[in-house]
Amino acid sequence: MSEDRPRRRRSFLARFFALVLVLLVLGALAAGGAAYWAWDRFNAPGPLAADTFVMIDQGDGLNAIASKLREAGVISREDPFKLGVLDDATIFKLGTRYLEQQAKLKAGEYQVPAKSSMKQVMDLLVSGKVIQYSVTVPEGRTSAMTLRILLADTVLTGELRAAPAEGTLLPETYLFTRGTTRADVLRRMERDHKAIAEKLWANRKKDLPYDSLEQAIILASIVEKETGVASERPQVASVFVNRLRKGMKLQSDPTIIYGLTGGEPLGRGIRRSELDKATPYNTYIIDGLPPTPICNPGRASLEAVINPPETEYLFFVADGTGGHAFAATLEEHNENVRKWREIEARKAREAEGATP
Repeated sequence: MSEDRPRRRRSFLARFFALVLVLLVLGALAAGGAAYWAWDRFNAPGPLAADTFVMIDQGDGLNAIASKLREAGVISREDPFKLGVLDDATIFKLGTRYLEQQAKLKAGEYQVPAKSSMKQVMDLLVSGKVIQYSVTVPEGRTSAMTLRILLADTVLTGELRAAPAEGTLLPETYLFTRGTTRADVLRRMERDHKAIAEKLWANRKKDLPYDSLEQAIILASIVEKETGVASERPQVASVFVNRLRKGMKLQSDPTIIYGLTGGEPLGRGIRRSELDKATPYNTYIIDGLPPTPICNPGRASLEAVINPPETEYLFFVADGTGGHAFAATLEEHNENVRKWREIEARKAREAEGATP
């Protein structure tokens, strides 16, 4: 009996350790199978039937991101095994951590394509290819008009302070992402204007009839309002530069309008009484430049007045094609004016004849 007992004990231990080994092997196989299944699911097409948009906020961690993806339907809400521990949100987090990408996910608004796998979604968030919007402020708008454009944009957020000083904003198309404030865009417009204007001024032409960047911006704003034809800006600038050099009055209609309306459209022609009305902006009466810019000029107008071409032009008038006819003498100018008045008269007759 004493010899059988140790033998039975050894037999029991052998069977026990064999069972443990079998269980360990089965556990390893099960774990390996689960890992393979999870990895396959991480790379499999997702449930999205159509493209959708997801907003990842600054400061969102991996848990918050996974929850937003699940709520948006980018990843499935279902736990395939009904265990409550291995749903797709968990698989997304495990896959992202396994690939060591959790710290690289970037905030922003994303357009997620239909059927994107969790791996593709992770790559998209890592890429930072967020949706970009744009707002365009055309050249020649006043600062008050610029604020209205920014306030009308439905993606930008936040309020705006009072309009910045005239001539301190760069009109341009600005790209931005959801969450950008209107004040952010306004600051960019101010910063870009300052950078471009100072760079141009540092390489200005010699012997300009104005000795400060501020005066150059005032003249650039007048050039901006005088012509909508980009190729004409240098010639228009040369007219005003030549007039300033000779001590002639600028005689610019847009300055009169700014003195009357603050730059808002007049909606009619300028009256004789308004030409004769003394305001700080009536360049038919004052000498030199008005006290401030009359709009926010674009880069081309700034370039035109800071590096104007050498011409003998002192006058210009509309030529009927959308551009202007330039002249060096009053006689040439009067002839150009006569031609323009003939064009105006013909257009008036044609419009009258077309009226039922």
